Amino acid sequence: MKTMLLNTAASALIAGALLLPVTMPGDAWAANPAETSVQFKSAKIDGLNIAYREAGDPANPTVLLLHGFPTSSHMFRNLIPELAEEYHVIAPDYPGFGASDMPDAATYEYSFANTAAIMTDLLDLKRVDKYSVYLMDYGAPVGFRMFAENPDRVAGFIIQNGNAYEEGLRDFWDPIKAYWADPSVANGDALRGFLTLDATKWQFTHGVQDPSAISPDNFWHVQYLLDRPGNQEVQLEMFLDYGTNVGEYPKWQALFREYQPPALLMWGKNDVIFPEDGAHPYKADLSDLEFHTLNTGHFALEEYGDEIAAEMKQFLGRVTQ
Repeated sequence: MKTMLLNTAASALIAGALLLPVTMPGDAWAANPAETSVQFKSAKIDGLNIAYREAGDPANPTVLLLHGFPTSSHMFRNLIPELAEEYHVIAPDYPGFGASDMPDAATYEYSFANTAAIMTDLLDLKRVDKYSVYLMDYGAPVGFRMFAENPDRVAGFIIQNGNAYEEGLRDFWDPIKAYWADPSVANGDALRGFLTLDATKWQFTHGVQDPSAISPDNFWHVQYLLDRPGNQEVQLEMFLDYGTNVGEYPKWQALFREYQPPALLMWGKNDVIFPEDGAHPYKADLSDLEFHTLNTGHFALEEYGDEIAAEMKQFLGRVTQ
């Protein structure tokens, strides 16, 4: 009798297991097919393995997502599935960031010009001729350099706390500007405080309405990357090279006026790093600008992800026709 009961129970478990794939996973797939389509890939470019997330049908219009400091394509983890049902989405990690290779800063030139060239090479490799681009923090100078090289490839900008005007470089930037003026060891060492866990947490939580709603997974992901041996030197090189972007601002602004790319601006107005002062000058140069400020901080996707995704879909539907 005991053996018969065990056999009966085992049969029931097996039968239940066989039924599960027909019901639960099938329902989940139907509810959110895009979520399961995100792939984690890498491409060999300039001798480096460049990691990127990709989702959606490559036959659809492409949206390029360019991350900021000190994160990676991880910052777009929730946005990608939202866009992938209608668009082909590519979210790369820059050299020295995320899952991309991190060559030694003593032998590799970490610069925004090099990063932009690698991002363009990735699009070429993926045979993407035209794209819309999300620009955030470091993503702005990367994307605007790409735009300057070939303005006709850009269907539209989504600008989220990404600067192209000197009005957007306020007090926060004073110690970095000192490093630009005098790239001494002392001035570089003064910036290492930006690479600590406390600074990382501050970047994600300062200016938000509800810090408890910000996933701490952000902190651990970012800090693990910053704490890798040699990564502080990578970041100091990027801090120093950011100064070269300021000299490009007038060129980018002239190209805005000449080519008038459509733009959707979604700006966290409580951001101290790239304050709202840097958002308003876009109005003078871009005639087709949808302008929104959000009651949040630097990483606006963490609190306003749904709103940004909805505005993006409406905007992209208009500019990619």
